[in-house]
Amino acid sequence: MASSQKLKGKWALGIEPRHFKWVLRGQLAVCERLGGYGDAHRRVRRQEEIIWTKVNGFDRILSLIPNTSNLHNYDEEDMAWIHRPFRGPEDGERFLNHIYSDINMLTTQGFKILMHREELGDHITGLIAGYLVWTKMVEDQPKAIVTVEQLLERQIGPVGREIVAVAGKIDRETINDAIAAEAEAAAEADEIEIDLRD
Repeated sequence: MASSQKLKGKWALGIEPRHFKWVLRGQLAVCERLGGYGDAHRRVRRQEEIIWTKVNGFDRILSLIPNTSNLHNYDEEDMAWIHRPFRGPEDGERFLNHIYSDINMLTTQGFKILMHREELGDHITGLIAGYLVWTKMVEDQPKAIVTVEQLLERQIGPVGREIVAVAGKIDRETINDAIAAEAEAAAEADEIEIDLRD
C-alpha cells in the first residue's frame, strides 16, 4: 500500500519535458514537443509532462508546431495554450514580430511560458536568438547566436541563423503601424457593411 501511494505521489508531480531549458529564468523556457515526437511520442509521457508543466507553475504553452498536435490534450488537462504555427525564416519579419510581441507581452505581464516545437532544433534556437536581438537584450547577431548556443547547449545551423537574420531586419515601429492601419481599415469596412445592411 505504501509503495503504491509513493508512486501516485511521484506521478502526481509529472516528469520534466525532454530537453527542457530556461531562456529567461522564471519567465520563458523551451523544450521538445510534450510526449516526444514522431515514433517516439508516448501518450502517458505526454500526460506526465503536461502535469509537470502545471505543477511547476507555467501559465501558457506556446506551440510552434505547424499542425494542431497536442492542443486538445492541453485542453483536456486544463492547460492554457497559444498556437503560432512556425515554418521558419520564410514566415518573414511580420510573423516573427507577432511571435516576439506575444512573448514580450506575456512575460512583461508576469506569465510563465513554455515554448515548444517538435524538437529542440534550429527553429527554436534561431527564434530565441532572434528574440534576444529583437528585444535588444543582445543587439549583435553573432553574439546572440553564441549566447543561445551556450544557453541551450546546441549549435545553431543555417536555418536558425537565417531566422536570426530575419529578426535583425524587423522594424517594429513600421510593422506595428501597418498592423494598426489594417485593423482600422477593417473596422471601417465593418461599419460600412453594417450601414449598408441598415
